[in-house]
Amino acid sequence: MSVVKRPNGKWRARYRDAAGKEHARHFDRKVDADRWHASMKTALARGEWVDPALSRVTVGDWAARWFANQVQLKPSTRQRYGSLLRRQVLPVWERVPLSAITHADVGEWVRRMTQAGLAPSTVRQAHRVFSLLLALAVRDGRLTRNVAAGVRLPRVGRAEKVFLTHGQVGELAAAAEPYGLIIRVLAYTGLRWGELAALRVRRVDLVKRRLLVAESVTEVNGRAVFGTPKTHQRRSVPLPRFLVEPIAAQIAGRSGDELVFMSPAGEVLRNNNFRRRVFDRAAESIGLAGLTPHELRHTAASLAVAEGANVKAVQRMLGHASAAMTLDVYADLFEDDLDQVADRLDRAAGRAAADSVRTEGVGPDLDAVRPGRRQHG
Repeated sequence: MSVVKRPNGKWRARYRDAAGKEHARHFDRKVDADRWHASMKTALARGEWVDPALSRVTVGDWAARWFANQVQLKPSTRQRYGSLLRRQVLPVWERVPLSAITHADVGEWVRRMTQAGLAPSTVRQAHRVFSLLLALAVRDGRLTRNVAAGVRLPRVGRAEKVFLTHGQVGELAAAAEPYGLIIRVLAYTGLRWGELAALRVRRVDLVKRRLLVAESVTEVNGRAVFGTPKTHQRRSVPLPRFLVEPIAAQIAGRSGDELVFMSPAGEVLRNNNFRRRVFDRAAESIGLAGLTPHELRHTAASLAVAEGANVKAVQRMLGHASAAMTLDVYADLFEDDLDQVADRLDRAAGRAAADSVRTEGVGPDLDAVRPGRRQHG
């Protein structure tokens, strides 16, 4: 490894990598040559060195390789990632070599998207796609670190959720006839729209009152595409008794592979069409303009919690990946649990005080629960 002055006045810095291959660069100033030479030595010593030939690939070329390998994605997710690449990522980064991207550059890109008025969720999704393709470059030995990691992103404000009452669900269903059963199933099972539209007759168990969610359908480029549910997991969803008879009538005479709910033409129910032709009009007619079918899923969670369902039961019903996710989404619904805990403790303390014959105070008999005795519950 050395830094020497060339006859033309340039400074040449050179070093050998772990395989013995020589690498060199020329600089106008010795200080720049020394700095680069030292950084290469440090990277080699730390095991962080990357072959410059590998990191010279442009973002455009690397993005094409990365995207081609995303075979695990659902069609709808793949379509969304492709759109983000075309609209937000490649117009800025397509011709930039991987090695030229800095953390500050990525932060500036995020700032410009935000200032241009893009929704925070879109900015975050674009950053995620860019970060994913850079992460693959790190794993492939083309970068030493993901410079998109740790960039400050705009916060996504949480829209206020709408929870319908039993009465409002009934009114909406009546206004949506002859599609009222769809409204009731969404509001009392918490199915996602794609899960409802993909539900087949053979996955309805009216004896056990269960719906087996094993498929979901999404619209990709105007085409209905069937796949697994959002979390890739099947789940069994309880069916209230009052829905058994109408669902039995709905599927009577149909084969097991037929869909439970279909369009008038016998095709897959499409969310946009249903909203435009049925749902929006029904919601507006009862004073709930702006309501979406997805808010019936929120309603299902709300009604279940109101009847005493715990967070784990709600998680299983809705098909969330974890109970933590359910709590994150519906934390407000479980706030009343804290009041119930206090109320129950009040009642327990009152009973203990009334039953006590040795204590004349207001509080419970401290001997009622002896030290060392553990109560489970």
